[in-house]
Parts: sequence; structure tokens; C-alpha cells
Amino acid sequence: MQKNELPVVVIGAGPQGLAAAAHLVDRGQAVLLFEAGKTAAAGVSEWGHVRLFSEWGELVDAAAARLLGPTGWQTPTAGYPTGAQWISGYLAPLAAVLGEHIRYDSRVVGVSRRGRDRLVDAGRAEQPFTVHIEAADGTEYRVDARAVIDASGTWSSPNPAGADGLPALGEKAAADLLDYRIPDYRMRTEYEGRHSVVVGSGHSAVTSVIALGRIARRDPATKVTWVLRRGVVGNTFGGGAADELPARGQLGITAKEFVDAGLIDMVTGFRVEQIARDGDQAVLTSEDGRSLAAADHVAVLTGFRPDLSFLSELRLELDATLQAPIRIAAEIDPNLHSCGSVAATGARDLAQPEPDFYLVGAKSYGRAPTFLAMTGYEQVRSVVAALAGDHEAAARVELQLPDTGVCGGAGLFDSAGTGIGGSCCALPEKQLIQLGRAPASV
Repeated sequence: MQKNELPVVVIGAGPQGLAAAAHLVDRGQAVLLFEAGKTAAAGVSEWGHVRLFSEWGELVDAAAARLLGPTGWQTPTAGYPTGAQWISGYLAPLAAVLGEHIRYDSRVVGVSRRGRDRLVDAGRAEQPFTVHIEAADGTEYRVDARAVIDASGTWSSPNPAGADGLPALGEKAAADLLDYRIPDYRMRTEYEGRHSVVVGSGHSAVTSVIALGRIARRDPATKVTWVLRRGVVGNTFGGGAADELPARGQLGITAKEFVDAGLIDMVTGFRVEQIARDGDQAVLTSEDGRSLAAADHVAVLTGFRPDLSFLSELRLELDATLQAPIRIAAEIDPNLHSCGSVAATGARDLAQPEPDFYLVGAKSYGRAPTFLAMTGYEQVRSVVAALAGDHEAAARVELQLPDTGVCGGAGLFDSAGTGIGGSCCALPEKQLIQLGRAPASV
């Protein structure tokens, strides 16, 4: 089979991977989508209890909506869905329509060029990609592809509690006391009358702090400690009313109210060095020797990082700090970017030295904490247009991202920092406990 007759392989059946497949089908392109989980949006299902701060209109891709139209599906009404509602109302129906294009229980373990490791120049671009897959039963096989879109996200690679980017001393041994995703705080009895610690300053951390603050408001015996690595509070509470995503702005407003009311004990400049077990509790100690009171539960919500291990034979140009495509790094780097929103990114921004390979979705932002679902939809629209030869559409920008309402200097360490970073997830004021990230978009 000639290279141009081969399918485009998409890695990951999350929101952006499904959208990429929808755009490819919409343009009459052959596509195979490989998903490590048993169902589409497997990562989203793990935070199904969490409500997003993006409305329905910002969570549905245009090409996907066109594909779903003939089935009688209708775009959900305005509102802020939970992860579970996002799946049932959109992602699962989209996966059903894509049907035979998706291969479940199929983990991509390597991507290379046919007959060429990363050292070989000769004829490299003319060779198809070889995508190596491991099935759930351990069977290994490979598929040739004319292009690869990696939309595998970062959900499977949470950052540790250790302030140096590596697990703190004792962190692995205390793993059963730690949670690296937003817990389901509807299980109130697990937290009432106990001490919970939240480590992190992103939207996932703020969401958890708000949920715990409500529990503490109803049960004064509940103790909540919020740990920030940065030395000052700075813009931890975000842009508030100035945020163009109102639900995102409300997160910071509510969190600040709980801190001001004394329901949350905020500890700054605490860089975790050690986590020691004390029976069924964990004691966190910082690099400067401070220790927190023993905690019954610790939520480590310090962000995510991309898994680049299965891309080791490809030639990638990634920013040394963020591990994101180098052309978008300065725009999304929280050490540099200080005001407002970031710009939409397209095929030109995401292109790699390895022709026809693209990182999209949360993975394209590397370790940056500011990704939104609508960003990924614009990325895949542009990338698929480029792969289909429609360079005019690929170059066109069809998205203006909402302003965060934050402006106050760059940096995440001891400076004031940018606003709260993290996933697109939040829990509205009256529904946090009843209905329950980030990264990756999600």
C-alpha cells in the first residue's frame, strides 16, 4: 500500500482524540483511533463526579456535531456538565458513531518510521510511521500510518508531591494515603471530623479546597490545610469577576471566602521534602523543616506531565522547560506569561521536525496548566485541515480564548505568580457536593 493510502492514526479516545477522528471522517480521510481503556473518554470517567467550568457550548466540537447530526443527537442545552454528563451527553454518542474507527484495549507503546530509527536521515520522510500497539491480552502488533496525531493527554502522569519534581522521601510508601486526582467528596463521612491536606495551587486544588471547606463549615471538627509551594498567595485566587469564564472566576472567589472565614488553613512556601507514615496518617515535612499536623488524607493536585517515553524514536522539538512544542512554549509558559488569555494554536505551531506528527490536546501544553477543551478542538481542526491539504483552513484562526482576568507578573515560585492553573474542571457553588482538574483538558 502506498504511503498516501494509509490511515492517519490518532492516539487516545479522549475529547480531543475523538474530535480529531471526527474531523478526519468529515474530510473523507482514513483514520484509526487507538485507546488504551475499555471505553472512550476513560480518563474523563475517572473524574466523572467533577463539574466543568466550561459550558456545553465550549465542550462540543463542530465536526463532531456534524457527524452526530444524522443520528438525531442534539447539542445539549446551556449549563456546566459534570465529567459523567459530558460522556453520556456527547463523548459516548460520538464514539458510537465513530464505531469501527476505534480500537479499544489497545495501548500505543511506540511510534517510529518504517525501517528508520531516529538516527537515520536517508529517506526518512518518505517512509510511513510504524505504530506499535499492545493489546489487553499482551499481544503486540503494529500498524503503518501516513500521519500520527498524539492526543493521549497527561492524565496518566500526575506530578508528585515532592517539590523538586520527584517523589518526596516516603511518598511511594505512603501512596495509599494519597490521591493524585480530585477525590469524590460526596463521600462525606470519609472526610468529616478528619484532617485533609491539599497540595497544589491549580483549579483541581481549588476545587478540592472548596469541597472540603463546605464539609468543614457543617462539621467544625473537620480540619483542612491547603499547601502552596509559592512563598506568597499572589494570584492564587485567579481573576474573579474579571474572568471571562464566570464559573472559573467563581472558583477563586469562593476559595478566598472560605480562607477568610477560617475554614481553610493556608500554608505558603511549603515545599514538600518528606512524607512519613504515622499509623494510618501521613505527616508532610517541608524543605525548611516545618511539619504539618498528621493528615488522614492528602490530595496531591500538583498538575500533570506528558508521557514521552513511547515517542523516543521520533525527532521532536520540545521546549526544555515545559516539554511542549517549542513554537507555543513562550505563549503558555507560566514563568513568562503574565496577563490575560493565551492565543489559539494550530498546525503550524504544533508541527515537528518529524513531518506529519502532531501533539494535540493537553499533551501539547506539556507541563503548562492552562489548557481548555476548546483549545484542543481548534488544534485538531487546523491539524486535520493541514493533513488533508487544505492549507488555507489550516492557517485560519477560528477561536479566541477567554481572558483569565489575571494580570500580575509571571512566575510560580516566590513571586506573585500567574493565576490558578489546572484543568477545565470546577464545581458550581450549590452543586459541588451533590454532583461532585485537570490537565488535559482535560
